Amino acid sequence: MPTFNYETFKVKGTTAKKVLDTLVVEAALQININNEAYTVVMRTPGDDNALIRGLLYAEDIYKKPENIDVKVIETQENGFCIINATISKEKLGKGYLNKRTLLSVSSCGICGKQKIDDIKVTGDKLIKEVSVTPHQLEKLLLQMQKHQDVFDRTGGSHAAAIFNNKHEMIAVHEDIGRHNAVDKVIGSLLDQDKLKEASLLMVSGRVSYEIISKAFIAHIPTVVSVSASSSLAVDFAKEFGIKLIGFCRGDNATYYT
Repeated sequence: MPTFNYETFKVKGTTAKKVLDTLVVEAALQININNEAYTVVMRTPGDDNALIRGLLYAEDIYKKPENIDVKVIETQENGFCIINATISKEKLGKGYLNKRTLLSVSSCGICGKQKIDDIKVTGDKLIKEVSVTPHQLEKLLLQMQKHQDVFDRTGGSHAAAIFNNKHEMIAVHEDIGRHNAVDKVIGSLLDQDKLKEASLLMVSGRVSYEIISKAFIAHIPTVVSVSASSSLAVDFAKEFGIKLIGFCRGDNATYYT
């Protein structure tokens, strides 16, 4: 249920008329790990398994190749859902000890962190690189836009797409949250054991720190955005060895790193 219709008033000048407007759904997903509450994520319902897999991977909670046993405990008509992920203790990563006690909202992927040290990411600098021109980026963007059905209907969702080194799209998802969409594409590739094919991540919104960190953890060397990048995103992209490109519109683009 990614969208629903809502009765609104359209106003033009002094004239108002009652119409049905289509809104993107934002609903809570409570994630339990081994029957204990871990975090609440505000997301657009749909592809929750991919979202969970990508989120737990990015948070260093579960990075094993085997798929996770996920079961729905409770679901409601408004999209609210409680799920439980069963993971043996010996397979839980260090990130599980860094338990989120706060709500993770749809606009920010690090809102549940408790202290500054929790947002640091470590690892070897990425050395592989994908050559891509502004003209090629325009073609990739058009591919992603063909799959933005929720955005076409509501104007309120973000998209993320992953391409391989042949510029073939291998995953695409939408969500109200930018970081959720990224978690979904990474999670879907993990479930298919295809994450190693990922070479370029494209997102429809701005790029900030959490998007770069997710790309780095997934070993994706190129990140492309339709919009701007933050200063911290550029700093970390340089540190991580990620090619960061913004304002990809038409045959124009800004190469930050």
